[in-house]
Amino acid sequence: MASKGPYPFPPEEVLQDFRGGLVIPAHPLALTEERRLDERRQRALSRYYLAAGAGGLAVGVHTTEFKIHEPGVGLYRPVLELAMSVAREHRAPASGLPVMVAGIIGRTAQAVREAALARELGYHLGLLGLGALREAGEVELLAHARAVAEVIPLMGFYLQPAVGGRVLSEGFWRGLAEIPNLVGIKIAAFDRYFTLEVVRAVAESGRGQDITLYTGNDDAILTDLLTDYRIQTEAGPVSIGMAGGLLGHWAYWTRRAVEQLQQCRDARAAGQVPGRLLTLAAQVTEANEAVFDPDNSYRGCISGILYVLAASGLLAGVYPLGDGEALSPGQARKIDRIIEGYPHLIDHDFVRENLQGWLSP
Repeated sequence: MASKGPYPFPPEEVLQDFRGGLVIPAHPLALTEERRLDERRQRALSRYYLAAGAGGLAVGVHTTEFKIHEPGVGLYRPVLELAMSVAREHRAPASGLPVMVAGIIGRTAQAVREAALARELGYHLGLLGLGALREAGEVELLAHARAVAEVIPLMGFYLQPAVGGRVLSEGFWRGLAEIPNLVGIKIAAFDRYFTLEVVRAVAESGRGQDITLYTGNDDAILTDLLTDYRIQTEAGPVSIGMAGGLLGHWAYWTRRAVEQLQQCRDARAAGQVPGRLLTLAAQVTEANEAVFDPDNSYRGCISGILYVLAASGLLAGVYPLGDGEALSPGQARKIDRIIEGYPHLIDHDFVRENLQGWLSP
């Protein structure tokens, strides 16, 4: 990992892959019925994502359950290690590792420790969650971000308040953009206005070529990927868009996600968005509504993801770590309806054909 002044940077080939736009699944947690880490299925999930064409993995993020970061749980390091072992196993002789992203949370001392561990294990980027600093002012938040950036290159993270994030101003994103090794931002605000504020902040920062935007807006995935923003700045108009996605929704049916990203990329390159892609975008959002449970403030989100993975055979059951995590009443039926009614969105045949190999030691 290269350094410029006090700030480390990912290897150039990693940056090129990241800037080109990737499918990066937010990696779930595979547990046994006794709520112990199921290492065999945890590896199988990572193998599935990479075999499906994902260009990276995000581990220790919201979809992995933030509870793994608690010292008494003791799963943060083992889960990061398992994903990295599969990434190294997957590496082809002529190419580098997938882009590896570690979720970094907590107050500054904890976040710096997690960043140091992630870098020690070979992770390229730290996805910086700010939920633990809910009462901090934005000056304090930026100081926190700079402290972490001195340890690992950063990916900013606009996490929606409903699942532990907080509202952040456009000025905050302008300040974050000034950190030299901020190489990307995941926008998961689930709000068009907040999304536009981040896009505008990056455009006006003059670092639009250096900071790559990734959608985390699971309610508008393909719409985000199809949109070219043209922002008027003091320096003139700036065109900017989202290159890829880092998403919980891409933690299942990942082979289809890879195909969808390519379709969006082709449409943007052609300067024409076919109506069929807008129809597909609405269907993806409908599927996400079933899995993510917005009707119940996303309480069934983690369990919904686990349910889909169990339905494909990748997981043994719906075994979340958190006591409050469970499917909402009627949620399983909604997911089953999507699986039956939208076969072009799922990849269960691909899973069944390869599952035994992924489950091997």
